[in-house]
Amino acid sequence: MDNRESHITEGHNANRAVNIAMLGGDGIGPEVVQATRPVIDGLANRSDLGITFNLTDINYSGSDYEQHGTLFEHNLAARLQSNDLVLFGALGTPSIAPGILERGVILAMRTAFDQAVNVRPVRLYPGVSSPVQGVTPESCDIVFVRENLEGSYAAGGSSVHDNTEREVAIQESISTASTIRRTVHYAFSLAQNRRKKLTLCHKSNILRAAGALWQRIVDEESQHFPDVEVDYVNADAMCLHLPLSPDRFDVVVTDNLFGDILTDLGAMVQGGIGLAASANINVERTAPTMIEGVHGSAPDIAGRGWASPYATMLSLAMGLAHYGHVQAAQAIENAVAAEIRSQPIISGSDLPGGTQGVGERVAERVTRADSSQLPGSLFDGLALSPS
Repeated sequence: MDNRESHITEGHNANRAVNIAMLGGDGIGPEVVQATRPVIDGLANRSDLGITFNLTDINYSGSDYEQHGTLFEHNLAARLQSNDLVLFGALGTPSIAPGILERGVILAMRTAFDQAVNVRPVRLYPGVSSPVQGVTPESCDIVFVRENLEGSYAAGGSSVHDNTEREVAIQESISTASTIRRTVHYAFSLAQNRRKKLTLCHKSNILRAAGALWQRIVDEESQHFPDVEVDYVNADAMCLHLPLSPDRFDVVVTDNLFGDILTDLGAMVQGGIGLAASANINVERTAPTMIEGVHGSAPDIAGRGWASPYATMLSLAMGLAHYGHVQAAQAIENAVAAEIRSQPIISGSDLPGGTQGVGERVAERVTRADSSQLPGSLFDGLALSPS
C-alpha cells in the first residue's frame, strides 16, 4: 500500500485546499473514482469557483486483507485522518466472506471518524426513466437522513450452541438519545432549507422503546424549527408510499437499518443504483467525511467500462457542499444532469465511451460552465448543516 500527492492546487474560499483521499478499492471502485478525477480537474480550472484540491491516492483493497489481514485500524486510519473527504469506490470480492470488510473497514471508518449522519438523496433527474410508472422529476426529490453509528449495526451479536437445533442467536440494537438528537437536528436543519417537511420513519408500534425515544427527540427538536411540518410513517408503510407517492416526502429521518433498506428502494425509484449518491458525514467537520456511490464492487463487470460513475460524482458534490463549496457542487450536478439528458444510457455495455468517457464528458461540461441550473438544489442545505 502506498500513497502519492496530486498536482491539483487552486484557491479555496476558506483559503485552503480541499484534501481528498481517493480510495478506489475493489471491482468497479477504481474505475468510478478514476472517472471522477477529470471532473475535479474541471472544477480546478474554473477561476470563478476559487477552489483548490490536494488529492492523495490510497491503495487499499480486499487483497490487502487476504494477504496481510489488514483492516481499517492497521495503518489505513492514519493515512485517511488528515483529509477532509474520502472519495470511496467500493470494497468487496467474492473470495472474502460477507461482513469482514463491511465491519472491519466501512463501519470502523464511520465510528473512528464520527460519521454520525448518512445522507442519501433520492432524486429523479430529467432524462432518466423511473421503473415506477407515473414518477416524474417534479414528484421525486427526497433526502433520507439516516443515523449512521448505532441501531443494529453497533453490536456484533453473539450465538451459542452453534450448528445445532439448540442454537440461539442474539443481535442487539442500540439507540442513544444523544446520537439520535444529532441526526434529527441535522435533518431538521436540512428540511428548514428545503421544502420544510420532515418525516420520521420507524416501527414504533412494534419497536416500542426505540420508537418512543426517536419520537421524543423529534418532538423536542421540532420546537426549534416551528416552520417545519412533521409527520410519521412506519417503515413497512414507507415501502408502499415511497414508490407510489414520492412527492409526499421531503426529508425523511430514520434509524440505521431502516435507512439502509429504504434508500435502496429509493435508488430503484430514482432510476437505478448507478445514480444513488451517498455521504457519511462528520457533522462537526473534525474528521473526514466519506462519500461514495452505493453500487458496490460489482466484480462481474469490473474492468469492462460498463459502470456508471454518476453516483460517485454526485457524492463528490455532496462532500464539497458540506465544506461550503456550493457553486462547485452545483456545477457537478448541473453537468451530470446535462450529460444524462444528452446520453440517457447510464451504464452497461452500450454506455457511450465507457466509464472513463463519461468522466471526460462531464468534466468538459463542468469546465465550460454552460449547463443549466437545476431547481431545488440539495447543496445549500448541506452547506448550512450544523457545525
